[in-house]
Amino acid sequence: MAMKLVIGNKNYSSWSLRPWILMRQFDLPFEEIRVRINHPETKSEILRYSPSGRVPVLLDGGVTVWDSLAIAEYLAEKFPERGLWPREAPIRAHARSVACEMHSGFSALRQSMPMNCRADAPGVGRNADCLADIARIQAIWRDCRTRHAGKGPFLYGAFSVADAMFAPVVIRFTGYRVDLEPLAQAYCETLWSLPTLQEWVASGREESYRIEAYESLLPL
Repeated sequence: MAMKLVIGNKNYSSWSLRPWILMRQFDLPFEEIRVRINHPETKSEILRYSPSGRVPVLLDGGVTVWDSLAIAEYLAEKFPERGLWPREAPIRAHARSVACEMHSGFSALRQSMPMNCRADAPGVGRNADCLADIARIQAIWRDCRTRHAGKGPFLYGAFSVADAMFAPVVIRFTGYRVDLEPLAQAYCETLWSLPTLQEWVASGREESYRIEAYESLLPL
């Protein structure tokens, strides 16, 4: 029986993108179930699948896993041969630290530049707290890419959970046209060019459903 991944709208749901792109990049088969977020019936619909009332949710037979990072850990344990995390213990510990920092932090970036695949909004969201978040993300990317440059184009060479965690940031940086230093820009372009990410973005742009709180931030 194929796993099922319950996600929100692709245009807006950054948390849903993370396990989705991870599973697609590692060719883990799953059925996609999409639920509209920020809708009066959203929570009741998600509660059919998960006690949290939030997306994403992974259903694997009798196992239910919610939260994007918990899903990533479950998949890494279920498919150890795929190498969802770096295989070397010290590097894996660093990658987990980076992924957890992305998971729990950068609230100013989330609020000032909400994910919107349709965004083309240079200059929006440039407040001091958001700029500090952008600087910290660039520092993470710079450190990882400097250490692992010879292993491949992703944070730790090969694509991993850490890269999946930053996929929504790449959509933000691209749509809000954030000026990045050369190493960060190169990494951003690497993720942006992935066919899986482009598939998600194209699908998000095709959605007709709008969340006005997010759309109102964009220029007319």
